[in-house]
Amino acid sequence: MAIRLKDIAQELGVSTVTVSKVLRGNTDIGERTRALVLKRMRELNYQPNMLARGLASGRSFAVGLVVPDLVHPFFGEFAKSLGGALRESGLALVLASSEEDPEIERQEIRTLLNRGVDVLLVASSQNGAAAELYFGEAKTPYLLIDRRFPGAGANFVGSDDVMVGELATRHLIEIGRKRIAHIGGEGMSPSVDRLQGYRKALAAARITVPRNYVVTRERFEETGDLAGYQAMQELLGRKIRPDAVFCYNDLSAIGAMKAVMEAGLRIPQDVAFVGCGNLRYAEYLKVPLTSIDHSTQEMGQVAAKLVLELIRMPDQPPRVTLMEPKLIVRQSTVLRESSA
Repeated sequence: MAIRLKDIAQELGVSTVTVSKVLRGNTDIGERTRALVLKRMRELNYQPNMLARGLASGRSFAVGLVVPDLVHPFFGEFAKSLGGALRESGLALVLASSEEDPEIERQEIRTLLNRGVDVLLVASSQNGAAAELYFGEAKTPYLLIDRRFPGAGANFVGSDDVMVGELATRHLIEIGRKRIAHIGGEGMSPSVDRLQGYRKALAAARITVPRNYVVTRERFEETGDLAGYQAMQELLGRKIRPDAVFCYNDLSAIGAMKAVMEAGLRIPQDVAFVGCGNLRYAEYLKVPLTSIDHSTQEMGQVAAKLVLELIRMPDQPPRVTLMEPKLIVRQSTVLRESSA
């Protein structure tokens, strides 16, 4: 016989309404009660009838997520964290990739909206003006992640990317580097903000570097290692080569470090590197990579919490949540004594 909410409620000594609220992800239930209900549901392998719930409530109990690249570690880890947090509230996560193409992104968004997702999350590849026009017409609550558009008045969860650039560049200054280059992205807000942070840290230290010490590339999420490799080759061809590089992300840093080692230079003695993302394998590289950790797992959990709030109160004022980045120092900037 199928397990009913009523059965779980009677067994735990709570009301059916309480069990139903836990299933819907309502936040007005105590954490102890929520944990007990969810534990018993798992033990009984309780499977709610989502079609019946949807017909009764007018909801799909699904959340859509569109990212530029599902293979990229950052978006993969974010989706895993987000999906895990939503699962605890009985919500399904539907994933789509835009392949960093604005038109494909629009198609995927239309598909998810036609499926009736309750909330839409997007790491958008649109330019600011197009995104504001496109999202401004959306009736479904939406949340921008990682990339935002100033003035768009949208909910946003992402990293404090200006601070990312400041932390990385300040660290390189503190270890005595003077010729600090930047390999950056183009157009999107993380690229713009990280470059701003880089320049801000240099200005605070009264360090001037040549304009050609900033090399930018597109599509770092998809081909970051190759783009970093080619950008570093450009920097090595400068009349005076840099002695340190802040890279847009860890993939671009990995490619850039490969170019330096192929040129017969040492890391960090000749060129020091800081990446961004703190990928899981950063410490296992031939030269472990110093990186900025922007709390990807926590970012997914924060986004999930906001999703639940948007489901309950879709008309609430837009909120911007910036995760505080942290510097993780490894051997690409500071040698261990035994390696000196």
